[in-house]
Amino acid sequence: MAAINSTPPVVTSAEHPPAKYTALEIATIVIAVVAGIAAARVAAPFLVPVVLGILLAYTLRPLVTALERIRLPRFIAATVVVLTVLVLLVTTAWGLRDNVNAAVAELPAAARKLRQMAAESARDSQSTMTHVKAAAAELDRAAAEATGKSGASAAPAAATPGVATQLQGFLATQGSRVAIVIGELLVGFLLAFFLLVSGDTFRRKLARLAGASLARRRITVEALNEIDTQIQAYMLTLLVSNLLIAGVTWGGLAMLGVSNAGMWGAIVGVLHIIPYAGTLIAAVLVGFATLLDANSVSAALAAVGMIIFIAAVIGIGLATWMQGRACRLNVVATFIGVLFFGWLWGGWGLLLGLPLLAVLKSIADRVEAMQPVRELLSP
Repeated sequence: MAAINSTPPVVTSAEHPPAKYTALEIATIVIAVVAGIAAARVAAPFLVPVVLGILLAYTLRPLVTALERIRLPRFIAATVVVLTVLVLLVTTAWGLRDNVNAAVAELPAAARKLRQMAAESARDSQSTMTHVKAAAAELDRAAAEATGKSGASAAPAAATPGVATQLQGFLATQGSRVAIVIGELLVGFLLAFFLLVSGDTFRRKLARLAGASLARRRITVEALNEIDTQIQAYMLTLLVSNLLIAGVTWGGLAMLGVSNAGMWGAIVGVLHIIPYAGTLIAAVLVGFATLLDANSVSAALAAVGMIIFIAAVIGIGLATWMQGRACRLNVVATFIGVLFFGWLWGGWGLLLGLPLLAVLKSIADRVEAMQPVRELLSP
């Protein structure tokens, strides 16, 4: 390696091996990675259902294999498994429909209660904002007197849309997003069904594409087997932890006397699928609902604290321990990776980020050129 102020001969001893990559190769790798990230962001509507379908296929494969062992044809076994999962999802959503409708019907009363609480708070004590507004009004009056203009001659403020109009626009936007998510989910299940029906066809194709060498094919098969195991362990951990969170939240909110405790427990369990952000969203929603229901700030804070505590104990403690044993990932690198995938694909990225990191770690463990990635992701 050449020094900065002198030009000694290049050292090639065992203690100082030559650089593995040249500057041109490093620049090429960086450009390729940036281009790949940009392509993945642009192609998110296509890549998200594909990745989701592949992960679902890995998750549901043991169930299809179990049905095959009782002499059920693979096509019928895959059909039964996929339809059963879809029916369970639809049944759960339909079962919560009455509670959701009841909560929506209470929105006018909740808004009225919130307005009354705000009015009472304003009557009890003048807030800092009140003093700021008064000071701003005095400054405006002083400026008008200094310039010889009356305050009434000021231009009227532009009319802003009403709250009802803004709420309607927000609901319309969110409704279209929900429809898109449902469509992506259905495409993912359809792809998972085709992968389950095909069996080990794609695994054999990937092994052949790895090269003619037997060692390369063996490494490819080992990586696929490890990916299979890690994804199944991750999905099982996700299912168990979220069911526990939903059940414990249901019981805790019922003890606090919150209405529709079962619905809120299910919502918290579903939102917890999204790492980190899901817990915060669930805590805010439950706290707001408790505030309107109990008309007490202390009860709302107790509900928020309970949601965060349950998520910390079960979601971070138990689930992280189980996922760490299954995926063997660095906690810091995992957190940064999940944030990166969240930036890349939004909510789907937060959900799919951890299994994708586990897949990347399994590949990096067996490819010598990916040693830096292996070092970053290893615990």
